[in-house]
Amino acid sequence: MAESNVFDAIVIGSGISGGWAAKELTEKGLKVIMLERGRNIEHVKDYTNTNKDPWEFPHAGGRTQQMIKDYPVLKRDYPLNETNLDFWVKDSECPYTEVKRFDWFRGYHVGGRSLMWGRQSYRWSDLDFEANAKEGVGTDWPIRYKDIAPWYDYVEAFAGVSGSKEGLSILPDGNFMPAMEMNCVEKDVAARIKEKFKGDRHMFIGRTANITKPLPGRTNCQFRNKCWLGCPFGGYFSTQSSTLPAAIHTGNLTLRPFSIVTKILYDKDTQKATGVEVLDAETNKTYEYKAKIIFLNASALNSTWVLMNSATDVWHGGLGSSSGELGHNLMDHHLGIRVGGSIDGYEDKYYFGRRPNGIYIPRFRNVGNDKRDYLRGFGYQGSASRGNWSRNIAEMNIGAELKDALTEPGGWNFGMMGFGEILPHHENMITLDKTKKDKWGLDILSFDCELKDNELKMRKDMLNDGLEMLEAAGVKNVKGSDGDGTMGRGIHEMGTARMGTDPKSSVLNKFNQVWDAKNVFVTDGAAMTSASCVNPSLTYMALTARAADFAVSELKKGNL
Repeated sequence: MAESNVFDAIVIGSGISGGWAAKELTEKGLKVIMLERGRNIEHVKDYTNTNKDPWEFPHAGGRTQQMIKDYPVLKRDYPLNETNLDFWVKDSECPYTEVKRFDWFRGYHVGGRSLMWGRQSYRWSDLDFEANAKEGVGTDWPIRYKDIAPWYDYVEAFAGVSGSKEGLSILPDGNFMPAMEMNCVEKDVAARIKEKFKGDRHMFIGRTANITKPLPGRTNCQFRNKCWLGCPFGGYFSTQSSTLPAAIHTGNLTLRPFSIVTKILYDKDTQKATGVEVLDAETNKTYEYKAKIIFLNASALNSTWVLMNSATDVWHGGLGSSSGELGHNLMDHHLGIRVGGSIDGYEDKYYFGRRPNGIYIPRFRNVGNDKRDYLRGFGYQGSASRGNWSRNIAEMNIGAELKDALTEPGGWNFGMMGFGEILPHHENMITLDKTKKDKWGLDILSFDCELKDNELKMRKDMLNDGLEMLEAAGVKNVKGSDGDGTMGRGIHEMGTARMGTDPKSSVLNKFNQVWDAKNVFVTDGAAMTSASCVNPSLTYMALTARAADFAVSELKKGNL
């Protein structure tokens, strides 16, 4: 084994949690190699479309028939377009099997989906961490809010989260930068909702990882709303803008792209991992890297794929499968419920810039004395806006009248979409499909999951409550739709290697260690024991920073 292949720590994956693992471990003095299966994307330099307008793209930013052929999964929703196509996985090269439909939208490159994420950043509350135990669902979380609250403080300060403090126990306040501002219509709708529902429902500006004040090496958000093209200003948190520069600055990081980790190497005598096996995605050559600790952050489902391929001579189901839970309890957030309508008046009001954020209405069902015929709840995200130059004015479809009409903004509209919690159903699962291979000849994942009765009941309230709130707030012509709630659409994959209090019912302990190999840590979405109804990425960051601190402490004590 060449000396250059030996490190203190290996980080598998370079997305939101992998970037945090690399930053924390290198800053604590460890020599770290970060392995990314896809290509490198350099900050600023490789954001090739970030300054383009729609008319500068060959197809105005849309999709072509060839794209639809090459991306049969991505075409199912908004991600398929030519503006950032290189940021998404080509489905034809990386297929998967659907026993039941699952929309899996992936990004295989340095930074992963930290370049394309929606940036909504919310803390979980004790209502979330205690729910499984109180309701007898799944298994109990091994931590509570007090255990992770200091780490929320820590990661918010570095990542930069703007938001308003609302004093709600259901959605704890954070370490915020100044909040973005709601527009005039949103402010009025929020006030009416508060009045009509006597303070039981709340609407305020979203909490987003777009900075409103400069941070070292980063300029505050420019309100361009081109985040998913990569931000040359570093106006939002990503691996490229934030954690990777910090890790590189230590001099302790080695970054190796085009490195597909195929398995974790396990020593059955010491009951520890010794390193990883890597398939070079360009040459198809195999390499090994050795380390004392391993952070597995390949994204929820790929992290579980790695575990399933590891230590199969000891456990048929792979490393971490001794509980029988590896691959099970797949979760997401169910979407597709939309409500909206028009707002009279305000024709003399407008707004400045393209705010990359909207409003948030936190969960109010199954809270306090409210009891439903289903468990858990949902929130809403949305915004108010005016029609712009792209609208179609049928009565003025040619000449000067059309030009004049399009120089004036259209009417005001308000719309929002529900985000509902999916329970950790054991039968919602992924397995290895060994009958089919990807581009590199590797086994692929098979998905068998669906919304269950609890989620279907919840969706009725998501629709009806949304309609009720907008009508109460004076929105006109209110309409709603129950659209596609297929799992995967939320792009918030969670579970399949959950944390827990007992190795007989979970894959990871309270510090995200694999019960079966205590020097392997999983801190991405795979670790989640339940799903809440709020965006999960901030929790991944906090769990990762917490686990890294613990891992280095244990390493220094000689326990790893």
